[in-house]
Amino acid sequence: MRIPVATYRIQFNLSFGFQDAATIVPYLDELGISDIYASPIFKAREGSTHGYDVVDMNQLNPEIGGMEGFARLTGLLGDRGMGWLQDIIPNHMAYDYENEMLRDVLENGDRSPYYRFFDIAWDHPYEGLRGRLLAPFLGEFFGEALEQGEISLQYSQDGFAVTYYGLAFPLKAESYARVLSYDLENLKERLGEDHPDFIAFLGVLEMLSKLSSLRSEAERYAQARIVKERLWKLYHNSPEIKVYLDDTVGVFNGRVGSPESFNLLDNLLSEQLYRLSFWKVANEEINYRRFFNINELISLRVEEEAVFAYSHSLIFKLIGEAKITGLRIDHIDGLYDPLSYLNRTRERAGDIFIVVEKILDPDESLLSHWPVQGTTGYDFLNQLNGVFCQRRHQRAFNQIYSRFTGLRAFFDDLVSEKKRLIMGKHMAADVDNLALLLKAIAGRYRHGGDITLYGLRRALVEIMAQFPVYRTYVSHEARTNTDEQYIRAAVSKAEQSNPGLAHELAFIGKFLLLHFDDFLAEKDKNAWIDFVMRFQQFTGPLMAKGFEDTVCYVYNRLLSLNEVGGNPDTFGISLGDFHEYIEAKRALWPSALNASATHDTKRGEDVRARINVLSELPREWGRKVRAWHRLNKEKKKRVKGVPVPDRNDEYFLYQTLIGALPFEQKEYPAFMERLKDYLIKSVREAKVHTAWLKPDTNYEGAFIDFVEEILAPSEHNRFLAEFLPFQKKVAHYGAFNSISQTLIKITSPGVPDFYQGTELWDLNLVDPDNRRPVDFGTRARVLREIRTGVGRDILQLVEDLLVQKGDGRVKFFVIYRALHARDKHRLLFQEGSYLPLRTIGRFKEHIIAFARNREKDWAVIVAPRFLTSLIGEGDLPLGPEVWDDTGIVPPKGIFTPWRDALSDQMVECGEALRVGEALKHLPASLLIGEEKK
Repeated sequence: MRIPVATYRIQFNLSFGFQDAATIVPYLDELGISDIYASPIFKAREGSTHGYDVVDMNQLNPEIGGMEGFARLTGLLGDRGMGWLQDIIPNHMAYDYENEMLRDVLENGDRSPYYRFFDIAWDHPYEGLRGRLLAPFLGEFFGEALEQGEISLQYSQDGFAVTYYGLAFPLKAESYARVLSYDLENLKERLGEDHPDFIAFLGVLEMLSKLSSLRSEAERYAQARIVKERLWKLYHNSPEIKVYLDDTVGVFNGRVGSPESFNLLDNLLSEQLYRLSFWKVANEEINYRRFFNINELISLRVEEEAVFAYSHSLIFKLIGEAKITGLRIDHIDGLYDPLSYLNRTRERAGDIFIVVEKILDPDESLLSHWPVQGTTGYDFLNQLNGVFCQRRHQRAFNQIYSRFTGLRAFFDDLVSEKKRLIMGKHMAADVDNLALLLKAIAGRYRHGGDITLYGLRRALVEIMAQFPVYRTYVSHEARTNTDEQYIRAAVSKAEQSNPGLAHELAFIGKFLLLHFDDFLAEKDKNAWIDFVMRFQQFTGPLMAKGFEDTVCYVYNRLLSLNEVGGNPDTFGISLGDFHEYIEAKRALWPSALNASATHDTKRGEDVRARINVLSELPREWGRKVRAWHRLNKEKKKRVKGVPVPDRNDEYFLYQTLIGALPFEQKEYPAFMERLKDYLIKSVREAKVHTAWLKPDTNYEGAFIDFVEEILAPSEHNRFLAEFLPFQKKVAHYGAFNSISQTLIKITSPGVPDFYQGTELWDLNLVDPDNRRPVDFGTRARVLREIRTGVGRDILQLVEDLLVQKGDGRVKFFVIYRALHARDKHRLLFQEGSYLPLRTIGRFKEHIIAFARNREKDWAVIVAPRFLTSLIGEGDLPLGPEVWDDTGIVPPKGIFTPWRDALSDQMVECGEALRVGEALKHLPASLLIGEEKK
């Protein structure tokens, strides 16, 4: 199997296609990257900025270069021995007219070969959804949109479609007759019954009348195609028929101000295979599974062999051609049966590198029997980030946060509360569908017949609100003890929070644990398991929306901990726990990705590194926040009698400014605009004063006014005068955190992954901020300068980089040098053991040290942390005068001398490796053992 040395995530879109990527291949290669890690490249909705709204997975996106551009690009990579890790989306597609499979379903119903491809409940118990797919895309209620003329019938070469602004929905073929024959006598009078065009028109109607009776799907498709072709030809060549059809369409489209004139279109829509509705309807009634709660993304039944084979046809073809050398599988938890999917993928893809986007709870492990190389690295990200948080100041931060904001809620209670909010406001329909499915099964079971649908729904909400992880993996083939522990924990907590539902909760718990009674028929057992597997598909999206997209914007004690897969309630981790995690990772998943930033992280890696510095300064931080609040108090406006922003949002704002403010003042104006967009998103995600469903523009506007006033550049701005010196101090120490975490990422077991542009300081905020275009020209220039400086005088280069660390080149230098060392000693870093090293001396707690070993090859990594108590503001953590007697105890039998792969200097080692010598030139060290001559 080909294991990448390092991956580099690229976000492909209209502004950055295959040709653009081709121009940076030499740069990435020289930097030390072995594999491009590509965002989805399959045909997406026109103008897609991210590629996750796929409309055809068997065609490469023409907007980014299509197959021709992809072939050229992968050819360039192949010439350099570089690979391609492809992000694929097995779970969903875009619900859009451009999705030809879905369009075919809406035109042809159960005669379509794709009818069962999508996760649609065609037999939904609600009358308004039975046999029709909900289309929740209207900006207002259906009747209002219809009578205001916003919904209209259109005719084109593709046939008849119903449109709503930029959206379109095909008319089913049988409905053509209703439109074409509306005023047939009028057409007959215009043309005469013997006119060839009228006869041909009647022939089209005759063919339409026989569509339903055709048994063969192939015949029906051929007939429907001929109907469309002949009708278009008549429309194009016969002025009378064109006028007739245009007039008919106009009549169907009604007249604004005359409600009854829309009856024709209303009746026409009532017989379609879709039901247009207000978009909010989907939150309470829906009959298709969405990606999370996004109406525009409809899920696939990829567990079906036919769906799997069709949707992966091009993927496996490109793997067979060695154009794709690895897979990143998106949202594995959304699948009905993840293990079966992975086994099937492994069988078809062969021995290639596969990682999964699996969000693990900090105490959770990836299932060891999954046939993959590991996760995309959120688990690594949070462990690495946590070791830079000063744990002993947890109580102080609890007090600072609670006293400033007045919030006292327990974290676990907050998570369950927000999950209930999501279920009530955004996923009520999904919960209802689960309850209906469970009720149908329970009604056939003696212990479930008396449990009401209402009771089942309430109990499901409680269990899902208390679910401790993203999902369990119970299936027809397997369930684990871990699954049982998580389910029992959720049911137990639900019973504690709502004892009145004890009977319903116990009943559902029995279901989830598959505790069958002996007399249960095999058919009922299968239905029982199907419910459990359906249930599991929704706990992940609920956790994502309740925790990631809500709690992470509400619980603001220390924002560096508010990350995907993290636990903001755990105030960092101990160094011992970090080493234990890495050793376990090396044993089980040595080739999983080591991420520190992704397209979905809540804030850039270097923003987190700065905010972590605050954990070292509780007293100063507490004083500063209180002082800033007093200075800015009068700048707040009142909305509904409440000062804006509230104290929790204000606390969030100050941390954001600390973490994300650019080093260079010239970047402040652009940052200001980015910040305002980010704050609107953050308060809407928090769902306290405003929300996406119902924005409170008064609160949002007052918040933005507050931000503009406190950040207004003026010599009279007392807040900026107080804030900027402290922010610069934090940024100074944060830069060293960044360098340390970068080196640890590159040298730890696993594949180091770099998100586009993060070679320099990553001060981005959440998407779409972190998906802005990357200035690769500047980065290529920096790489040339570094390579030149290394060849000329590496120590002078290092000195210059540290003096000018605000430009990020020092981080770039560490990445470049460490990646080349990793490539040169590839087997050492891919296969070598991991040995935590003991530190001694006065500042032993300030050093993270470990060794990598394979046979006679050794490397020692030295990375500092918690520097605010070690060096003064503006000072560098370098040399013996800083580190005093601090040393690292090498493993027994380890040999000397050592060469620092970063600075290219020799470092001697006796009974202990002196940190002051290892960190003499740079605030991090990668020591490679050299044979004595």
